[in-house]
Formats: sequence, C-alpha cells, structure tokens
Amino acid sequence: MSDSNTTYFSNPSTFILLGIPGLEAAHLWISIPFSAMYAIAVWGNFTILFIVKMELSLHGPMYYFLCMLAVSDLVMSTSTLPKLLSIFWFNSREISFSACLTQMYFVHSLSGMESGILVAMAFDRYVAICHPLRHSTMLTNSVVAKIGLAVVLRSGILALPYPFLARRWPYCRTSIIPHFYCGHMAVVKLACADISISSYYGLFDLLSVIGMDVFFISVSYTLILRAIFCLPTKDARLKTFGTCISHLCAILAFYIPDLFFSLIFRFGRNVPLHFLVLIASVCHLVPPVLHPIIYGVRTKQIRGRLLQLFTHKKI
Repeated sequence: MSDSNTTYFSNPSTFILLGIPGLEAAHLWISIPFSAMYAIAVWGNFTILFIVKMELSLHGPMYYFLCMLAVSDLVMSTSTLPKLLSIFWFNSREISFSACLTQMYFVHSLSGMESGILVAMAFDRYVAICHPLRHSTMLTNSVVAKIGLAVVLRSGILALPYPFLARRWPYCRTSIIPHFYCGHMAVVKLACADISISSYYGLFDLLSVIGMDVFFISVSYTLILRAIFCLPTKDARLKTFGTCISHLCAILAFYIPDLFFSLIFRFGRNVPLHFLVLIASVCHLVPPVLHPIIYGVRTKQIRGRLLQLFTHKKI
C-alpha cells in the first residue's frame, strides 16, 4: 500500500472504542452482570467508607489504609466502567483525545496506587504482629497520612509519562481502539512511529511498581510468618494469622487477575481478542467488588455495624 494513502496527524480529535470486539451482538446481555458488579463495587466501597467514619473503634491505621483502598477502587472502576456501559447500552463509542489521555493517566496511576496501598497494609500487619507494643507509636495518624501521600505521589508521578508519550506520536487516520478503555499500549499502537520508548517505559513502570511492591509484601509476610511460628500455642498462631487473612485475600484479588491477564496477553498467541478484552474488563471489576466483601465478611466490627444498620432499617 502506498504511503500517499496514509494521513498523519499529531492530535486526533477522537478515538473509537469498540468495547468487546467480536461480541457486539451480546453487548446488551454482557452489560447485565457488568452493571450489577459495578453497582456492588460502588455500594460496597461507599459502605466501607461510611462505616469506618461512623465507628470510632475503626479509627486506626489498618482501617485508614482500607479507606484509601476503597477510594482508589471507586475511582478506578468509575474511570472505565461507565464508558463501557455506555458502549453496551447506547453504542456511544467515541472518546475525545483529551478524555482518552485523562482516562489513560487515571487507569495507570490508580493501578500503582492500589498496589502501594496493599504494601502499606502489609507493613501495618508486620508492625502489629512483630512489634505490637510499638504499633501505636510507629503508625500514628501523621505517619499514616505521610505513607498515603507517598503512595499517591509515587503513582501519580510514574503515570505522568504515559499521556505525554501518547501525545507526542503522530497518528494514522485509523483511530479505532479494539478495547473498552484507553490503555497506554492500546493507544500508542495506533501511532505511525517507532513506539519502543513507550514499550520500554511500560515495562520499567511494571517492574519498578508492581515488582517492587510484590517483593516488599513477600518480605513482610516472611517476617510475619516467622514471628507467628515462634508463638507458643497453636491457638495463638491461628488467631494471629487470622488477622492477616483479609489482607491476603485482598492481595490475591488484586494481583492474580492481573497476572492471569498478563500471562495470556504475552503467551496466548492464539487467544481471541474478545477473550483478552473480556478478561481485562473483569480484572478492572474484580478487586473493587471483592475488597469490600472480603473486609465486610472477615472484619467483626464492620460485619457487626452492617447488621446493625440493616436491623435499624427493618425496624
């Protein structure tokens, strides 16, 4: 094909999101579980925030970090799912270039933010189990606030290059993104240029954020398990380990879907595109849905407050 037939432009006015390509006929049916999951995520995380605010006994480091996780889950799901549902329900596929870059920034920064909050929660569990007498003095409100600020700044700064890199490339007339949101690589693959810098930065960000966070969580739990095994009785060991179950479940809910998607994306050469996009959409919904359920079921104070609220409603 002749180069003269290709038009280049630096800033396309709009992109076209396909939603889940190949499953257009089933979009309306797919929207039912997705909208239900999104409603559960919004309701569940707002409930966590409300209960922690109202229950004075929950005003502690672990629950402050849980509130940070709930906020990031809310913003993460809201940055992508409403647009996906608008594609499903109204065939509203267009997204402006600026909105696309904004969505890209939020998706990548919030992903790193959630990972950082899980590290902070692992540190809280380490201090609570390995240095229980120093927990209140080490993790004061000001320290928790500084940790939260550090997590936000790290994620926000490391995600800044994504929209700037995407903006600098020249794009071809084809502006169709075979996805439901503006992921960095999904957008820059439409560029008519060598995008190696974007690819390398994405790998650097993955290793420096997720890689380091997984390492720190692993070190924290190695020290936690060593302290637990030193306890004198089986009941004491089980009770202490039980305080970590919610956090471990939250870690699995966040990292396993991402790991599964990454493995399929990199090694599943014959996997249909619609399956990859469907898995990616589930990855965006699973953590925001599961996190409030995990902490609602596993945390006695939250569970008790929920039952109290429902009891009052019935009365």
